[in-house]
Amino acid sequence: MNPGYLQTPIAYLKGVGPNRAATLQSELGIQVFQDLLHFFPHRYIDRTTFYKVNQLQRNTAEVQLIGKIVHLKTVEQKRGTRLVATFVDDTGEMELVWFRGQKWIRENLKLNVPYVIFGRTNWFNGSFSMPHPDMELLADHEKATAMGMQPIYPSTEKLSNAGLTNRAIGKLMKQLFSEAKGDFPETLSEDMLFQLKLMPRAAALLSIHFPKDQTLLAKAQFRLKFEELFFIQLQLITKNRLHKQKIKGFPFHQVGQLFSDFYENHLPFDLTNAQKRVIKEIRADLGSNAQMNRLLQGDVGSGKTIVAVMAMLLALDNGFQACLMAPTEILANQHYQGISELLEDTGVTCALLTGSVKKSARKPIHESLQEGGLHILVGTHALLEDKVKFKNLGLAIIDEQHRFGVAQRSKLWHKNEMPPHILVMTATPIPRTLAMSLYGDLDISVIDELPPGRKSIKTVHRYDTNRLKVFRFIREEIQKGRQVYVVYPLIQESEALDYKDLMDGYESIVREFPQPQYQISIVHGQMKPQDKDYEMERFVKGKTQIMVATTVIEVGVNVPNASVMVIESAERFGLSQLHQLRGRVGRGADQSYCILMTGHKLSNEAKTRLETMVRTNDGFEIAEVDLKLRGPGDIMGTQQSGIMNLKIADIVKDNDILKTARYHAQLLLREDPLLERPGHLNIRHAYAQLVKYKNIWNYIS
Repeated sequence: MNPGYLQTPIAYLKGVGPNRAATLQSELGIQVFQDLLHFFPHRYIDRTTFYKVNQLQRNTAEVQLIGKIVHLKTVEQKRGTRLVATFVDDTGEMELVWFRGQKWIRENLKLNVPYVIFGRTNWFNGSFSMPHPDMELLADHEKATAMGMQPIYPSTEKLSNAGLTNRAIGKLMKQLFSEAKGDFPETLSEDMLFQLKLMPRAAALLSIHFPKDQTLLAKAQFRLKFEELFFIQLQLITKNRLHKQKIKGFPFHQVGQLFSDFYENHLPFDLTNAQKRVIKEIRADLGSNAQMNRLLQGDVGSGKTIVAVMAMLLALDNGFQACLMAPTEILANQHYQGISELLEDTGVTCALLTGSVKKSARKPIHESLQEGGLHILVGTHALLEDKVKFKNLGLAIIDEQHRFGVAQRSKLWHKNEMPPHILVMTATPIPRTLAMSLYGDLDISVIDELPPGRKSIKTVHRYDTNRLKVFRFIREEIQKGRQVYVVYPLIQESEALDYKDLMDGYESIVREFPQPQYQISIVHGQMKPQDKDYEMERFVKGKTQIMVATTVIEVGVNVPNASVMVIESAERFGLSQLHQLRGRVGRGADQSYCILMTGHKLSNEAKTRLETMVRTNDGFEIAEVDLKLRGPGDIMGTQQSGIMNLKIADIVKDNDILKTARYHAQLLLREDPLLERPGHLNIRHAYAQLVKYKNIWNYIS
């Protein structure tokens, strides 16, 4: 086959033409023959069995029958009309119903001629009906190549309206296979096919679109999933290797006075083994002559800041400056306070730069930064402004990096002749499966134990009917001198409703906890920033005992004295959000509590989320459950949702295949980094094609 054949524009496939091509492009992103070939069915129907009307069961399975249409009528309904046909076989009758496309159906249906019909049945008022059945004349059905398993392709309303039904897509697929004569080049090595008992590629493609039986289908799916994940891993690992070879970093050979003095005399507590391990990994990177590109994952409260400070001191010891960039002012402020306290007696200079730092205060910061008198700069996006110039930036730390775009991160790189070392921190635990794919080109460090003296937070689920008991418990905690958060959901679409919930809740709390005995802060999205800051400040200083808020407090408020987190309508929050909110308490030495309040009506998914929260405090376990519930696209938020645009594999369900694929990609690159051996030519060629026509996953760092 001519290698460019699969890159032919889809309009040139017989049966497509310019109009259909435009629809296929806009709805499914199918632009060339290869895109159609890789448009895989998302389920299959076993068309080997025929039912009689009197054998139908009241379930939602799809069934296939043979019979005739004996009568057709239009029925008026509240909105518009429906078309109803009476369908009979030799055991009984049922109705076929259409709500759309009635004119076309009416003109094309033949009465008293045998049809094969297929679809889901409904049971209503003592008889069966089938809405919008798939139909073909029995004569046509018998002529067509008998296919036991029928593929069903993902569809949209626009596709159906343009006549691109499941059957039409199937026809185009047949056309493509007949034009290509099933000649699809192999992309994996003989060795790999033999070791993993994989089906050849051409056979796998044939079996995925036209499966003869379940067994062949399963083999084809395995082969194509492995291939997809293998090439993604190949790219990520290659990228990481190239990065290390090409992008030189400043070698930090010194472990000098600042680092040693801080470690021996200024550590507020002993480091955990996990922290020690991570610092070792960072030190090895910084001394290696290659630019560090590391992701540091640690649950809320696991002590990432100390690790960041020690990495910065290594930069300072080697004559460089460091910076830390956070996504919000609250978080940047908090980092600045934390770092300043830790480095108070060390002679290290540290400044804060955010949007609200006044112009007059910025000038000395800019000057001192450029002259090198300022060692550490903490801030928000403000660090990216062109005016901010370092004398020699050696280490850039980015907190909660999924909130920054790629372009923003690359700006930090260009603040120097040579790019600084990069340490990315996140408190959103990313399951290993996702980390392997999302951050396969970064090295990953994990802090997986809490600092000593931290008690794990007790989490309980309570129904609204137990509210009085919950209030009594809050009163007892406040009497012990503790503080309490009460958080309400805020979801953009129903802002007015949520605001009402928040205000109702606030009023009921004010009734239960009257002044002057109790003081209450309230924070929500409709307040002016300075009012929010004022209320937050009162709570932080302990002037108010209860903080009623929407989720603005999700990231970065640190009040060690707050020991109770009450989450209202907890069923409306995602798992990772619940976990982040819970992490706002448990920051002091006292026992802390998280109370999840809900009504009695809960979906199964909500029940799973609440049970998971009550069962475990482990962010990584929670992230795994979250991944299973929500799917990978959502976990990283909207701007990353394109990442998981996989054609056939599923990062969660195919976790084992992913691990196998990564193992084989690592093995291959260790043995033959440039894929030069004769046995690896298939892989080399396929990889080059992927990179040429569609850079597999060129994102992240």
